[in-house]
Amino acid sequence: MYFIFTFCPIILLLWASLSFAQNVNVVIHGAASIAKTDDNFVCVTLDWWPAEKCDYNQCPWGKAGILNLDLRYGALINAIKAFNPLRIKVGGSLQDNVVYKVGEVSSCPNFMKREDGLFGFSQGCLSMERWDQLNRFFNHTGVKLTFGLNALFGRNESQTEKGLWIGDWQPQNTRDFMQYTISKGYKVDSYEFGNQLSGSGMGAKVDAKQYGKDVIVLKNLVKELYAHPETQPKVLGPCGFYEEKWFNTFLEVSGQGIVDGLTHHIYNLGPGDDPNMMNKILDPSYLNQVSQTYKGVSDVVNKFRPQLGAWVSESGGALNGGSKDVSRTFADGFWYLDQMGMASTYDQKVFCRQALIGGNYGLLNATTFVPNPDYYGALLWHRLMGSTVLAVTKESDPDLRVYAHCAKKKPGVSLIFINLSKDRSFNITLSNAKPGDAGKPNYEFVGKQNREEYHLRALTGDIKDDIVCLNDVPMVQTDSEDIPAMDPKLVDASTPISIAAQSIAYVTIRDFEAPACV
Repeated sequence: MYFIFTFCPIILLLWASLSFAQNVNVVIHGAASIAKTDDNFVCVTLDWWPAEKCDYNQCPWGKAGILNLDLRYGALINAIKAFNPLRIKVGGSLQDNVVYKVGEVSSCPNFMKREDGLFGFSQGCLSMERWDQLNRFFNHTGVKLTFGLNALFGRNESQTEKGLWIGDWQPQNTRDFMQYTISKGYKVDSYEFGNQLSGSGMGAKVDAKQYGKDVIVLKNLVKELYAHPETQPKVLGPCGFYEEKWFNTFLEVSGQGIVDGLTHHIYNLGPGDDPNMMNKILDPSYLNQVSQTYKGVSDVVNKFRPQLGAWVSESGGALNGGSKDVSRTFADGFWYLDQMGMASTYDQKVFCRQALIGGNYGLLNATTFVPNPDYYGALLWHRLMGSTVLAVTKESDPDLRVYAHCAKKKPGVSLIFINLSKDRSFNITLSNAKPGDAGKPNYEFVGKQNREEYHLRALTGDIKDDIVCLNDVPMVQTDSEDIPAMDPKLVDASTPISIAAQSIAYVTIRDFEAPACV
């Protein structure tokens, strides 16, 4: 470990010297916000996959699934506690194959491989003993919980259309599960109805009108069992890929005030075995394509106005467990943090990363619980980027991505800079947009207080590295398995902000005057 601490800064300085700098002016429009996120925008998932889940001739889940994850590990506990609090969504592909062992359900089978089963598995079961264990863990670590419900219970697959499930949803098992949860005093922030059943579906699908009718049943059930509005969990859906016609039909049938948040999934990097994955991540035009999905979902939200707006309730980048060569490396942050920045500008309230642990796209290593680079990027976002989103304009260089929010801890603004270029660094000057008159010139911002800067770079300069340096210090857990200190570098405000090639930086400026942040 001493070797790493000694050589990381030297390697990075040599690497940075090989690039050439380009001057760029970035204009922050601080007069008014363009969007608002939830205070707990950063979210992660815990999935149901058993160890037998395999893709691309590999089985990367191990014992990271909800039913077999060892909840006693200090590294896991500390990684969650560091967020204080972390929003976690329990769910995933197999959630519509899970029964709850409570009430009339007496048997509790394990998931077994079955060729004709949903996603290749038989029905599984959540015992109340395991639910007790999970809730003790959630309470201990301060988790803000979203729970994904089985929305196929009581339905049957159509004999005439493959993948279509028909019939009314039967709520009794969910009712018994909620009653048990309430009797124990367990806190659930929100319930999400089904997984990827919208549109063409993934493995299974439900007609939009049927889903709309069933989500009304769920909403009424929640209102009945949770009598006090202040403790009543929210109802979310449809938790699938956006298809305009299906989403509109579902919301027209369910009507206003039923679904509290509109949830959708993003896997814009395609299959995890794509050999072109790295090129996609570093291609700004490719990254921009998903903005059409964000815009479509935002338009639906503006039309039907669910209380909580839109959530990205699952996004792993690459499908089927992620990419074994990319998802756990520093390079994945160029996709992940850019997606969070882009989603926030389209008024998406929450962004759930698949997954906290498991597959190749876990924020934590599935066997050692050691954080992967994206963990540190997510933790910095959670600590630095507030809920008020500001517009940013800059000279047209697509390799430099910039997003600005009011600082989470007032005063000031926080920005994230993402440099996709392999051979160019950027020297950034900031301007403050003149409010109220687009014809007036912007004026250069000259700070008087030191900036707080957090520069993230790959340990060796190779973005396929799985160790990240923060301000030239490798991020490795302490001997007590705590998350290492993540302190800013204080930089003279009179100097440009320097963003090295293929690096990511968060910058907080305390004396930037943005009326939207007061």
